Amino acid sequence: MKSVLGDRKAIAILLGPALLVYTLFMLVPVVWSFGYTFVRGNALEGFRFAGLANFTRLFTDPDVIEAFGFTLKYAVLMTVGQVVLGYGLALLYTFVLRRSSAIIRTLVFFPVVVPTVAIAILYQKLFQSAPRDGLVNELLVNVGLSGVDWLGSGNTAFLVIVIMDVWRSMGFYGVLIFAGLLDIPEDIIESARIDGARQWSLFRHIVLPLSLPILFSSIIFSINGTIKVFDSVFALTGGGPGNDTTPLTLYMYRTAFAFSDYGYGSTIALLLTIMCLVVTLFIFRSSRRDVTA
Repeated sequence: MKSVLGDRKAIAILLGPALLVYTLFMLVPVVWSFGYTFVRGNALEGFRFAGLANFTRLFTDPDVIEAFGFTLKYAVLMTVGQVVLGYGLALLYTFVLRRSSAIIRTLVFFPVVVPTVAIAILYQKLFQSAPRDGLVNELLVNVGLSGVDWLGSGNTAFLVIVIMDVWRSMGFYGVLIFAGLLDIPEDIIESARIDGARQWSLFRHIVLPLSLPILFSSIIFSINGTIKVFDSVFALTGGGPGNDTTPLTLYMYRTAFAFSDYGYGSTIALLLTIMCLVVTLFIFRSSRRDVTA
């Protein structure tokens, strides 16, 4: 092994194809997209240099501000919901169900592999208000309440999106965190129980501190994914009503591909990239501070 790692030709042969593919399909598009931020136009009309005009427009565009607010609010609520419910499921799998948790894990994980469009259609039917009430409104009427136009208002449509995406993804985070909890040494937990530690003390002083690495990883994974939300919103509401549920990704898509403004669309994409980078660095620094404290 040492002889292979010390041979530059062997390293080039082993890593060269992977680096080539990564460069062509990841790095080159990123650099190409960054170059578009300084131009205006499209492939049919031609491109012309615009300097910093796209960046000036970015900071004065009310639609970007609205989409940024929606994206940030969605990312925070979704991250809290996914990680908290996923952590609760992982604790249930590990300390309550134990070996009999396989069937429950499979059932809860099942929505993760179902196509997003199918889940969006299901929730459209569940929260339907016209021409016929869905199951949710039927239940409200049966208990003496009035039906709600769930997808006709920005606030209620946002609530439906969050409920749908948390339900769809919590099984993944439950399994992810469950795998991290399995790495906690069983003898440490048994020793604490022998010493008289109760359930809350056991969780607070042993399980939670030892599971912080997988929790931080889950938070980074979740918030980076939710900032880039696209498919579930597009399938459920299409960004409506109006622009009330339009995230930055959908606004970027419309700008670049519906209106053929590649330069401004690439500028919005750059904003998304910076958001993901800043959030990831912040969480990494917070986790390092907690470890060294």
